[in-house]
Amino acid sequence: MKCPPAMAELLCRCLLALLAASSAALCSAEPQASAGEVIYRQGVLASGTVLRGAREAGVSVEGIAAACITCHRSSGLGTTEGRIVVPPIIGKYLFRPHSTNVKDMSLPHVAGYRSTREPYTDASLAQTIREGRAPNGRVLNYLMPRYALDDASMTALIDYLKILSAAAVPGVSDETLHFATIITPDADATQRKGMLDVMERFFADKNSFIRGGLRPMQASREIEYRVSRRWQLHVWQLTGEPDQWEQQLRMKLAAEPVFAVISGLGARNWAPVHRFCQAAKLPCLLPNVELPVVAEDDFYPVYFSRGVLLEADLMASWLTDPSASNTDRPPARRLVQVYRQADIGEAAARALGAQLSASGIEIEDRVLSRKASDSAELSAVLQDLGREDALVLWLRPSDLAALPPQLPTLATSTLVSGILAGLENAPLPPSWRTDVRMTYPLDLPELRKVRMNFPLGWFKIKQIPLVAERVQTDTYVACGILAETLNDMLDSFVRDYLVERVEVMLSHRMVNGYYPRLSLAPGQRFASKGGYMVRFADGGGTALVADTDWTVP
Repeated sequence: MKCPPAMAELLCRCLLALLAASSAALCSAEPQASAGEVIYRQGVLASGTVLRGAREAGVSVEGIAAACITCHRSSGLGTTEGRIVVPPIIGKYLFRPHSTNVKDMSLPHVAGYRSTREPYTDASLAQTIREGRAPNGRVLNYLMPRYALDDASMTALIDYLKILSAAAVPGVSDETLHFATIITPDADATQRKGMLDVMERFFADKNSFIRGGLRPMQASREIEYRVSRRWQLHVWQLTGEPDQWEQQLRMKLAAEPVFAVISGLGARNWAPVHRFCQAAKLPCLLPNVELPVVAEDDFYPVYFSRGVLLEADLMASWLTDPSASNTDRPPARRLVQVYRQADIGEAAARALGAQLSASGIEIEDRVLSRKASDSAELSAVLQDLGREDALVLWLRPSDLAALPPQLPTLATSTLVSGILAGLENAPLPPSWRTDVRMTYPLDLPELRKVRMNFPLGWFKIKQIPLVAERVQTDTYVACGILAETLNDMLDSFVRDYLVERVEVMLSHRMVNGYYPRLSLAPGQRFASKGGYMVRFADGGGTALVADTDWTVP
């Protein structure tokens, strides 16, 4: 019996939907951690009791403080902290006969690995973990705890070390490193062009140095070597509603495996991208977003700053701390916040309201509709403001330009989000400029001039039109951070190690564009952590005066 065309089409659609759902479930399913992995990452034994380790002088650690990941990091490739070098403890370094190291180019140099050391066996490694003494009798650094593990737990841990960071890494071949950049549908078209102009030229410059290919350096136990690889950029343009983005990203990653996501551009909602990268264990480094996801327990997404959420903290300090505001104005009894519906100012207003919930200040939100800027609507939401009210504007330039000519008479503070307003180019009416305070979570224009010579000079030499200065500068800085980190990693292409080396490298950088300093520590995912409260200088123009020092709220 022949199936009618309509029924065949329906069956086909159902099958496709089922396959899509199955694919999503498989991609999102987290494999159950082995007993060894739980010990390594969580400091918990199979019995459910916490891992305990002893140091000299009766000092002990337990739980996550005793877990291997705390020092040897997620990758197992170790790290450096001042003069302390934490060695790699993955299988290919622990169990490797040193006689094979002299001419073997497949083993990248990692700080702390001693190529002349005798290889461990399961038995000698177990003894070292328990007693803190290497097979040759050398006593390990006092920072390394001694663990009284039972045989089953020890076997599980050693078995896990043998497979840690040993799998092939997607997006890495002998010739090419693949990277993606992610752009949400609501991203600004001008910023998108500016960002991609920078990325495409940076990648082209990177590849021009290895045109025709370079031979690997001659191997030696004393030489830190690397193989040059091309960089390939994949632009992942998302479409549709945010609830569709994670599935789109899973499909894109399956079709175009990449080593990491670099830069990127979002507008109102970056949360689906953040969730995808964390679930896929895919580094997502320094996207251009003003409303990032605050989840510092997540490992793979790394941001420049908390954006408008950082501005909310700066405002809270200004409103509640007399020493921060440096003013004789009386404290506000009511805070009126104005933002446009469905814009990122809404989340910032919630954050500020939460910060002030215990301050005794009454919070009132006044929401503009989603339609275009309207002077009448803006005037209406600014009615009935009393002298003891504080006013916060989470508004973009088109709304600021439509404000009524006269600033409401307030005895307290009028605050504006610098990020949303356009920073020093905020189109505030003249009567507002003299009294408004603006959050500025970046370095001041005069202080960043020298640093900005680097990206601006590069744009000029490469003939890149300057259409979105901050987005283009942040993109240039992100690409530079990636390049420097990969040089530091040599050939150790492990995703977790990439994030770990970014943490270490950031604090040594001097050319950070708009930011006075970038730094990360384990458990931190926002590299710039402070800002200023500023006002416009008398006489118009874009000159700013800082009313506070650089403040980390």
